[in-house]
Order: sequence, then structure tokens, then C-alpha cells
Amino acid sequence: TVRRLQARAARRGYLTEVLHVFHHLLPAFVVKMSSDVLDTALKLPHVEYVEEDSYVFAQSIPWNLGRIVPVLAEAGAYSPPNKGELVEIYLLDTGVQSTHREIEGRVLVTDFESVPEEDGTRFHRQASKCDSHGTHMAGVVSGRDAGVAKGANVRSLRVLNCQGKGTVSGALLGLEFINASLEARPSVPPVALLPFAGAYSRVLNAGCRRLAEAGLVLITAAGNYKDDACLYSPASEPEVITVGATNSRDQPVSMGSLGTNFGRCVDVFAPGDDIIGASSDCSTCFTSQSGTSQAAAHVAGERDGPRRPVGSGAGRAAVLMAWRPCSWPGGHAYDMRLSCRSVWSARSGGSRHAAARCAHHEEMFSCSSLAAASGRRLGERVEEKDGVKECVARSAFGGGGVYAVARCCTRPPGGCRVHASHGEAVGCSTQDHVLTGCSFHSGTAAALGDGGRPVPGTGNRTHRCAGGTATTTTHALCCPAAGLECRVKEQAPLGSADKVMVSCDKGWTLTGCNTHAAGAAALGAYAVDDTCVAAGGPGGRAPMAVAVCCRSR
Repeated sequence: TVRRLQARAARRGYLTEVLHVFHHLLPAFVVKMSSDVLDTALKLPHVEYVEEDSYVFAQSIPWNLGRIVPVLAEAGAYSPPNKGELVEIYLLDTGVQSTHREIEGRVLVTDFESVPEEDGTRFHRQASKCDSHGTHMAGVVSGRDAGVAKGANVRSLRVLNCQGKGTVSGALLGLEFINASLEARPSVPPVALLPFAGAYSRVLNAGCRRLAEAGLVLITAAGNYKDDACLYSPASEPEVITVGATNSRDQPVSMGSLGTNFGRCVDVFAPGDDIIGASSDCSTCFTSQSGTSQAAAHVAGERDGPRRPVGSGAGRAAVLMAWRPCSWPGGHAYDMRLSCRSVWSARSGGSRHAAARCAHHEEMFSCSSLAAASGRRLGERVEEKDGVKECVARSAFGGGGVYAVARCCTRPPGGCRVHASHGEAVGCSTQDHVLTGCSFHSGTAAALGDGGRPVPGTGNRTHRCAGGTATTTTHALCCPAAGLECRVKEQAPLGSADKVMVSCDKGWTLTGCNTHAAGAAALGAYAVDDTCVAAGGPGGRAPMAVAVCCRSR
């Protein structure tokens, strides 16, 4: 195919330069040619599609925004969740200063390099800048003092230049290098950390999918564009673990016009704000960086233990188990155990509403909302758009914006229903469904005060959702009861704390989370793993946290 393309292009007077032919990763090649030859290439036998090489970018908040973020000093020593000696992490990034005391002896700099030229004639390749992003990432993963997995072995592949810029073809070449390494050393548990994002790329997603099917666990940054992660690669590839970033308040990272991507393609959130790690400025320097790259490094560091020899989704499930309370099903079959995650929307803008959706293989078990600043919100409700459920949150007039938080769960499909009531309590209409969550929305233009709460059932009465006022619209989410039992758990405020938390018992999964403020305004409620967090409003009384916890029988 390559020779045919060169021959036909030459007959038309065009020169082509074949840069690389993939032999194991994909049936593909990289060629430099005129766009006038595109039609000729598409007409060749065995050519399914042609994609222009594009850029991917390191996902840390730029230095100028990072300077206005104060570094938070933490007292005491950090004890990482695992040492990571049993895992090997391939880091596709910029260069790495492997002599830094934080990572010395823990990072092997391979001879792989595939990067584009830097932009601008005045750019100087200062070593400390060229290694900045990669050194910080390696430190977050395996640093002696600030690393997540202090014993992890990191292999560095340079696919981003000194400006943090790379190409899709360079990333694919890096994946092919890893594939060859795995064939030579099949017993080593493999993880690939891809801390970059670019525009949606079919071929990059295909390359990642191919390696995932071979047993490699791929972890990537969701992106820092405050946008839907499904629009970017490799974040949009289902077989890749896509990581969003949260701050110290367990909320999505937001810094000016930038912040974590969101949506159904984000598998998990991890710390990504003000992360201290190794700096390439000197061999003993440290620095703070923020972004979904840092969040992805946390998840990569959690990948501990040997690879499981069962199916393409097994390694992916092992990683997600470290960040979710229940196991996530493999790629080809459902797991009967209940597994849930929170899907955050972007912060609402001028439209005053925000919406979150679950992935196509998930069911929405509940919908909650969180006001970003003032606590003035109208609440949340579940709506259907094109046959798909949406968790829609609305900000009240004068509010500072709002987040919608959908609780998305994976179990054998059966179809959850939404029952609505205005001013009255509502529950599930039939015994073959159980209450998994409640949503409350103000029926007027006034901000939602005490929206309502899930109420435990007594005797023959099932759990139900009770609105706080006669003007509150209440939604009850009811899911098939076959093999599922649920209960309501509450936690009253203690002292003067502005947040109250209630956790599900071991073996139970959080499906719904609400705040009960007893007449006062509240910022709202959201889930962190199996813990429901209720946030009080500015200067108000602490609310009660009310959780709906379910488990498979």
C-alpha cells in the first residue's frame, strides 16, 4: 500500500515521505504528503481512512495561572496507599530529570523520542523547562517524599516537546514502543500514563484500544478545557481510564477560563489542584502544579499488583476498584455487583442551568446539585432529552452558578423510572421498583430553601421523597428491585461545621445524596465515593446529610 501511494503520487508529480510504518500496533503508516494526494490515498485498496496528524498537549494549568495559586503547606508525613513495586508505569510526556533526588533510581529514561519542533524562532531549549512537566509527573507517581506509589518503576518516553506539545503520530509511535516492550517482557504488569489531550482522533483512540485489548492499562488526563471530555483524545476512548481533577474541597478544579473537563467520558476524579511534586529547576527543587495530568498520575500510582489474565477489561477494573468502592464490570459482561460514580456538569453560565448525563451503559440512580458560591439555587430535576435522562440543575437569580451531579450506576439493564409530584411526597408506584434517589426543584422563581429529603419507609410503606414546601417539585428515581435492596441513612450536624457527611456501610453503595437544611438555605449535596456530603450555605446552620444506600442481593 505504501509503495502504491508513492508510485501514484509520483506519476502526478508529488513527492511523498514515509515517516513510519506500524507493524504491530496498527495496520497503518505515517506519511508526509501534499493534501492534493488525499483522494489518491483514499482510493487505495485496504485504506479505510486517512487522518491528519494533530497535536496533543500536556494537561497542567499554565505557569501564569499557577503563580496566583498559593501553595498549601501540609503538616505531618504522607503515607502512600501502596509502594507499587509490582507495577511498571510507562510515562509518555516531556523529558524527565532523572537525577532529581525525588525520583533518582526510580525512573528509566528510554531512548524513545518522537516530538515536533518547538514553535517560534526565539525559543531556547532550556533543559529545566524541557523536563518540567515530565519530572513533576514522575514525582507525583513515584517520588520519595511526595509520590503516590513510592516504589513504582517509571519508564520515560518523550512524546512532548519543550513546550508541552506533541503529535498523534508521536503518541502512536510511543504506544508501539510499549507494545514491543510488553512482548519482550510479558510478566511485568503494565500501565501507560498519557498525561495529555488533543482534539478527537479516531486513530489515536484505535491505537489505545488495541493495547487495552492486549492487557495494558491506559490512564489519561480528561483535559483542562472546562469542556466535554468526549470531544478529546485519548480521553474519549472507552477502554482508557479518563481522569478528571478535583480540589481540596472535592469539587471540580476551576481556575479562571480553564478547569477540568467533565461528562460521561470521565471515569473517575482524583486530586489535581496544587499538587506538590519534583521540579526540574534543580535536583532538590519542588513545585506546585495543577491539572488533570496530575490527577491521572494519582490514579496511575494507585495501580498496584499483578496483571489479571482475564479479558481486556480486567486491568481497567482493578484500577477503578482503587477509586470506586465496588468493582467495575469488564468490557464484555455485566458484573452483578452495584457500581456507581458521580458525573459532574460544567458550572452553569449565562443560561443559569447545568446538565449532566450518564454514559450509554449506565443508569441514572439520582440527581443532585451544588451551588458554586452564594447558595442561591433553584434545585435539580431529572429531564429526558432525545430519550436520554439528564440531571438538570438551575441557579437562582443572583446566584453564582451551579453544578449538576448525576449519580450513574452500572448493573444489568432494566430501566429506571422517574415519578414526579408537586407539593406532595412521592415514592415508587409499584413493589417491583425501589427508591434510589430524590431530586427537588423550586416551583417558583425563589431560591430553594429546604428542598426536601428521602424518608425511610415504615411497616408496609416504602421509602419516599418528601418535598420541603408546598411549592417544591419532587422527583423520585425508582429502579428495578430484582436483586437490589436500598435503605436511607442520615447524619445530623455536629458542632458548627459547614459540611456534614454520612457514609454507607461496608458492602453498600451510595446511590442518592441530599441535604436537609430545616428551613435554611444550603449549597447542596454531592457524593464522594460512598459518602454523601451536605454543604451549608454562607453563614447558615449546618445541614443534615441524607444518603440512599443500595446493595445487590
